[in-house]
Amino acid sequence: MLNQHWILGAACLCLCGSSAVRSAASNTVVQASQRYTVQVWEADDGLPQNSVIAMTQTRDGYLWLGTLNGLVRFDGLRFTVFDEGNTPGLKSSRIVKLFEDSQDRLWVGTDNAGVVVIQDGQVTRPPELSQGGAERRLMAACEDAQGAVWLYNANGELWRFWQGRFTPFFHSPDGPSRTRSVIAEPTGPVWVGTDRRQLSIGPIQEGASFQLPVERDLPVTKLDFLLPRQRGGHWRLADGGVQQWTTNRLEREWGAYPWGYARISAACEDREGNLLVGTLGAGLFWFDAEGKATSLSTNQGLSNNSILSLHVDRDGSLWVGTDGGGLNRVKRQAFEVLNGTQGLTVQSACEDAQGGIWIGFNSIGIDPVGAGYWKDNILQRFGPRQGLVNASVSAVFVDRSRQVWVGTKGAGLFQFEKGQFRRAPGAESIPQVILAIHEDRSGRLWLGTQGGLVRQDGQDWKLFTTQDGLSSDEVQALADDAEGNLWIGTVGGGLNRWRDGKFTSYHVLDGLPGEDVYSLHFDSEGVLWIGTRSGLGRWHEGKWTHYTTREGLISNSLGYMTEDGQGYLWIGSNAGLMRVPKQALNDFARGVITFIPCRAYLKLDGLPSRECTRGSQPGACRTRDGKFWFPTVKGLVSVNPAQLYLNTNPPPVMIESVFIEGLAQNTNRLRAAWPRGVTMPAGKEWLEIHYTTLNLAAPDRARFRYRLEGHETAWTEADNARVARYSKLPPGHYRFQVSACNEDGVWNNAGSSLALIVEPPFWRTWWFLSAAVAGLLGAIVAVVHYLSTQTLQHQLAGLRQQEALEKERARIARDIHDQLGASLTQVALLGEMVESDKDSPADVEAHARQISQTARETARGLDEIVWTVNPSNDTLDALITYVCKYAQEYLAVAGLRYRLEVPAQLPATPIPPEVRHNLFLAAKETVTNVVRHARASTVWIRLRLEPGAFTLEIEDNGCGLANRDEQRAQTRSGLRNLQKRMEDIGGRCTFKTPATGGTLVELVAPLAGRF
Repeated sequence: MLNQHWILGAACLCLCGSSAVRSAASNTVVQASQRYTVQVWEADDGLPQNSVIAMTQTRDGYLWLGTLNGLVRFDGLRFTVFDEGNTPGLKSSRIVKLFEDSQDRLWVGTDNAGVVVIQDGQVTRPPELSQGGAERRLMAACEDAQGAVWLYNANGELWRFWQGRFTPFFHSPDGPSRTRSVIAEPTGPVWVGTDRRQLSIGPIQEGASFQLPVERDLPVTKLDFLLPRQRGGHWRLADGGVQQWTTNRLEREWGAYPWGYARISAACEDREGNLLVGTLGAGLFWFDAEGKATSLSTNQGLSNNSILSLHVDRDGSLWVGTDGGGLNRVKRQAFEVLNGTQGLTVQSACEDAQGGIWIGFNSIGIDPVGAGYWKDNILQRFGPRQGLVNASVSAVFVDRSRQVWVGTKGAGLFQFEKGQFRRAPGAESIPQVILAIHEDRSGRLWLGTQGGLVRQDGQDWKLFTTQDGLSSDEVQALADDAEGNLWIGTVGGGLNRWRDGKFTSYHVLDGLPGEDVYSLHFDSEGVLWIGTRSGLGRWHEGKWTHYTTREGLISNSLGYMTEDGQGYLWIGSNAGLMRVPKQALNDFARGVITFIPCRAYLKLDGLPSRECTRGSQPGACRTRDGKFWFPTVKGLVSVNPAQLYLNTNPPPVMIESVFIEGLAQNTNRLRAAWPRGVTMPAGKEWLEIHYTTLNLAAPDRARFRYRLEGHETAWTEADNARVARYSKLPPGHYRFQVSACNEDGVWNNAGSSLALIVEPPFWRTWWFLSAAVAGLLGAIVAVVHYLSTQTLQHQLAGLRQQEALEKERARIARDIHDQLGASLTQVALLGEMVESDKDSPADVEAHARQISQTARETARGLDEIVWTVNPSNDTLDALITYVCKYAQEYLAVAGLRYRLEVPAQLPATPIPPEVRHNLFLAAKETVTNVVRHARASTVWIRLRLEPGAFTLEIEDNGCGLANRDEQRAQTRSGLRNLQKRMEDIGGRCTFKTPATGGTLVELVAPLAGRF
């Protein structure tokens, strides 16, 4: 527990317990009933420390707390702690005072490190207020009507901050003082309070003396607290009494302190301007407009009776900071549990003509209670002693003749007469489990039972079952429409309509939400509402509409149903009591909206349990005074819908943090100066955006929706989830938007937004894409050029081949003409000579030999032509074989020796026809020259193979080129022809003189392949 003197600015504390209350004030104290709900947050919930010394709500909606372990920001669900370790500029984590001015500056008073100012996420330390220890700690702060901020220290220094400049004022407090107060009335003066003085500050003369200009000095024996009033004036708690002042005039005396001698530690006003006072030891006191104080202490749920700070937020919730008990939120309950029903399961409620409430209990035990009657704050109980032999009552009903009917689970139907219950006459023959009682527009009574539908016919009862066309024998809900049709809700058999003596059934396939129907209700527009185990159904003019949790309900398992005349449908469920606007339900049925704003009421609103009962009719009851009575499994609760406070404030929405790949960006700041944009580096895939809503009244009932503009068009309904996750976002510019609604369905459509830039990888940057496009275009141009060149080359090769073919054909024609034509001409001439010399046998014989020789040469020439033309000879092997054969035959005829040096196996390397033809002719001419001119006796023919070429060497041992004097011109011409032939095929012809003499001719020709 915190008991340090500086909390109150006193030298010492002498605390008294809450029992030390002045007897004179006992008549003014009203003990709090169960009309308040208290929720507590402690260190286990995230508070850094359980003593909350200071408190304020800033304009952005956050609740800020001062503790001994840090400055705390609270959004209603999560605590964020700022201390010396994580907040540069905050030199002390011991926070004792908080105040926000009209310029959104948060003034933070620390225990021993002076005052810091937080604005736009930045922490500054004014030099004038940052020096000194505990004696200069901030005790009070306010802002006057001109916008000047006044700060009052524990040592009596009073500082005025105006237009960016601090001015100190001093006055004599007449000795030590526990009270250090400075307040500014909304339209009045600034007041300074000490233990024994209350001073009004006069007009400030800029540049004048630093002496405090006191305008009035109100007499007081002992001043405990000063508090400005919202409506003008101020509260003064002094001399043991509560007073209401308007500037200098006492308006009203509120009597002596109801908390006795307990010390006052905090005070504030609620939204209606009522005074709340916190004490050290006696708890909290809440005054009403008449001056009566309601006492709230640990007996009513507070976690501690020592109050250190108080604040009423914009939604009307009271926040209480305690000494060791953490943070408390106190809310006035909208619902009240009927005394005497707490803890009991209530099944049914119905009002009688006198304004009393009949109640049906499902009660078992030693002293069972079956029914109850409440009137004039008195609850009368009925059980077996009063004739209810079965205390498990499922339905109570008062008909138009004021007859009270009670249906039980197992004992049948009862009537109430003369203070006792008795079995209904003639009802012994009907099923004994009565679930629903209904009186139609004609005054006829209908019963829903576990064994069928029952109709009262005078003193008799008529039973309808499945044998009569009813879809199921278990009937739990009944309703009749304006046309006289009776609608029957069954368990397992869907919905039935009784019309003209016949049953018509409706099932899931027809549009009914579920086969188990628990409640039926016709509204004034003729719409039938159906509560089922599978959601809410709407039937109107033959059209069905189905509503579930997906559309906004808090549960699909629905019980009783009624409406309040203000446009709302009230529905009991196993998850709480729902209030749903019928306009929204009808708009959804017409396709105007896609989600239903459903207000859920739970235990925090005053319900003894969130589970409402079902399986009984009537269930809920609306009385003549406008109140609703709702049965739950732990009591009967009442509420006046006209007195319910609807939260019409659009909830502020804040984007708090952004995480990229799990690393927090610099977005979670002290105040609302959030960055407008975040950049996501290239290569990062995982993005988280954390957001919240600042609806402190019901933060757990907020609903969110968000979207990432540029990535998605539809909103994502996030319910109460407070984080949005995205993965693998494409590079680009986006805008994240989030909006929220409060517990009453009021949306803040403006919400909050954050610009997001996802940087592309280098291969998706503009310069890389430009280079890639340029490269691609260059590649395309190169490919096109290559393909075009190849096409042209193919065309050129084709032309060359055609040209070569034409040349070859011309050569063949020339060779045939030259050799064959000449030979045939010679043969013809020799034939003529034979004929002319026929008388000379010797001449004829010579001519015949010549003809024979010419014929042989002609045959050899034809063989050469045929060999040249044949494409099967276009190989190296065929060429060398033919050259060697020719040389062998020719040299043998000439009588020369010869040697062949050729590899035993020659590769079948292809040789173009022109290469083969020219090489053969060159070799033939070389051999002929050797025979005719070399005067040689031996000839060597060699073949050398090289990569990409071959060399044919023809060597003789003759006289050599230099000694061939005869016909030298012809020889030179022949050599030039040899060289020309070889150059035409891309080869060469060289002539050499070996060391042994003679001549060596080298014929070098290219090859298409490699060896």
